[in-house]
This record gives sequence, structure tokens and C-alpha cells, in this order.
Amino acid sequence: MQTQQTTRRPLASIRWLPQVSHGWGFRIIAVAFAVSLAFSTVPTPLYALYQRRDGFPTFLITVIFAAYAVGVMVSLYLAGHVSDWLGRRRVILAATLAEALAAALFLVWPDVAGLLVARLVCGAGIGALTATATAHLSELRALARPDEDPGRAALAATVVNMGGLGIGPLIGGLFAQYATGPLTTTFVVFLGVLLLSALAVALVPETVERPAQRPAYRPQRVSLPSGSRALFAGAAIGVFAAFAITGLFTALAPTLLAQGLHEPGRLLSGVTAFALLGAAALAQLVLSRLSSRTQLRLGYTLMPLGLVVLSTAALLTSLPVFLAGAVLAGAGVGLGFRASVGTVAALADPHARGEVLAALFLAAYAGLVIPVLTVGLALVWVSSPTAFVGFSVVELLLLGFAGRRVLAAR
Repeated sequence: MQTQQTTRRPLASIRWLPQVSHGWGFRIIAVAFAVSLAFSTVPTPLYALYQRRDGFPTFLITVIFAAYAVGVMVSLYLAGHVSDWLGRRRVILAATLAEALAAALFLVWPDVAGLLVARLVCGAGIGALTATATAHLSELRALARPDEDPGRAALAATVVNMGGLGIGPLIGGLFAQYATGPLTTTFVVFLGVLLLSALAVALVPETVERPAQRPAYRPQRVSLPSGSRALFAGAAIGVFAAFAITGLFTALAPTLLAQGLHEPGRLLSGVTAFALLGAAALAQLVLSRLSSRTQLRLGYTLMPLGLVVLSTAALLTSLPVFLAGAVLAGAGVGLGFRASVGTVAALADPHARGEVLAALFLAAYAGLVIPVLTVGLALVWVSSPTAFVGFSVVELLLLGFAGRRVLAAR
């Protein structure tokens, strides 16, 4: 029987372009990652403009948003791991160009069908990008600064993730409020920035080697940690609930503000989503030195507290209280999600860590689909405050269950 060939050779570089250092490569990938994530949330304040233009119901907004989440989940399962043998740069470049394609679709096909396809393509790009960019950032930093704590690169990737998601709605709100033709201008600008990002990514060094014989393609394996399934279930339900909060804000912030708080401002809807996601990024950065258990405790305290404050604001129609609740809930989301990922990663055997984390991320992105669609459907029959309070009650039950499971086992 022949011995399997294990010789590996470096991935071919793009010969007609220069190559930057690993340190500059780290910066470029971080910026490109943030730009793509910002693009993925920039439509938040624009949905109301599409709705006003075309007259479709609020539920359709949630369907358009769900198309993005479905794209992420499918891409995570089919392509989230292929950079291990295709190369980090190639996959990041392809994912960035997919985001540029989505921006072009927003421009040339701006009706409902086009929005659905654009959001699906956008989600597919983000699904391929997230794990790959996180791994590439870690590898580039290790090569640029071999004596540095690896946790700093992981923290940078986490903050870029939440920060990019947070800044998108703010940019969208500014375009919606002040730009001429925001449904065109926003995507023209992002198309240009994404294409420049793709060009910059092509200059970044590769950090993996291509096997002499490419392995047969298979979808991402998904598995549960043996012997710790109760703890994993708690963490999975927790991230499901956390992502449901972010999904509700990035899909329905304009509707909640306009119908529930009588605040229809275009910029305000972007500021509100930014408050939640920005607080998530800031909490991860400021409190990164706390132990994982402490971060979990804070996360599972701040998320329920934020939901109670948000529900109170919805019933009292108080915008300042609503913004305060968004900040509290967002900080809880950031801490709870980061600590949950660390907890689950520690549960898994090293050779199956990617498979276990894939299962966790699929649970998280399911939180962007099911609760948001449910709230959107509920708005057909009940008022915005009633739907939000109902959402909060279910979330509190899920977080209570998840918190008991996760913290009891820590």
C-alpha cells in the first residue's frame, strides 16, 4: 500500500502584485473584515425607505433579513473551512468580492426579489469570511509578533467583528438622513470601498500551505462535545438568544422606533442599532482581562437587565430609556457571546474543535432567523410594544435556562 503523500508546498502568490509585511497584512485584513461586516448591517436604516417606496408589509422586512442569515448558515456549513486547504487570502478575496456583488445587486435590482438575492449573497460572503478572517488575523499576528500573547489577536478579531457590525447601521443612518438618493448612494460608495478592500487583500501574504494533493471536498463537519452536552446545550441556547437580540435590532430597529416610540428619524434607527452593537464591542475590549466565568456572569446579567429596560421603555414610550436598555443588552451580548465561544472551545477535543464551534455558530445564526421572523409575523396582529414585550419574555426564559446550565458547570 502506498504511503499518502504529505509534502506541502507554499500557495502561489499573485505574482504581478507586491506583497506587504505580515504586520501590514494584519491591518489590511482587519479593515477589510470590518468593511464587509459594516456592509452587512448598513441596510438597517434603509429598510424603512424600501418599505415606504414599495408599500410592502413589515413581515417582508424580516424575510429579507432572514435571507441574509440563511446565506450565512449555508456558507458556514459549505465553505467555512475550505481556507484550510485553499488558502486564507483566496477565500477572503472571494468573500469580499461576493460582498461587492451584493452591493451591485442592490443597485441594479432594487425591488423585493433583488433585495432577497442581494442579502442571500451578502450572507454567503460573510459566512465564508468570518472564520477565515479570524484565523488569518491570528496567523498574521503570530508571524509579525511571535512573542505576543495569542489572545490579543483573538480579541482584535472579536472587536473587529462586533465593531464592524455596529458601525454599519450608523453609516446607513447617516446616508439615509443626509445623502441624496440614499438607496443608490450608499451602495455606490460601498461597492467602491469593497473593491478597494479586495485589491488590498490581494497584497496580503498567505499563511497556510497547499497540500500536494488537495483533499476531496466535504461540507463542514458538525459535532457536539462528548461528555459535556448539557453545558454545550446551555451555551448554544445562550448564543441563540444573544443573536436574536442583535437580529431584532438590525432588522426591525426602524419599525420599533417608529411604531412603538413614535420616533421615525432615519439616523436614529442607525444610532440605536449602533448603540447595541457598539456596546458589545466596547464591553469585549474593556473587560477582556476578566475571567471567562466573570464575563459569563456579567453577560447573563446584563442581557436580561437590558431586555427589562427595553420592554419598560417600549411600554412608557421613552427613547432615552430605550437607548439605555440597548447599551445594557448589547454589553451583555458581547460578553456572553465571547465567553460562550471560549467555554465551548475548551470543551472540545483539539481535533474536533472546529466541528464543535461550527455547531455553536449555527445555533447562533439560527437566532437571527427564527425569533426575528416570529416577531415580524406577530406585528401583523399586535402592536410593536406588545410584540417586543412578548419577545423579551421568551428571551428571559431562554437566558435563564442557558445561564443556569452554563454557570452551574463552570
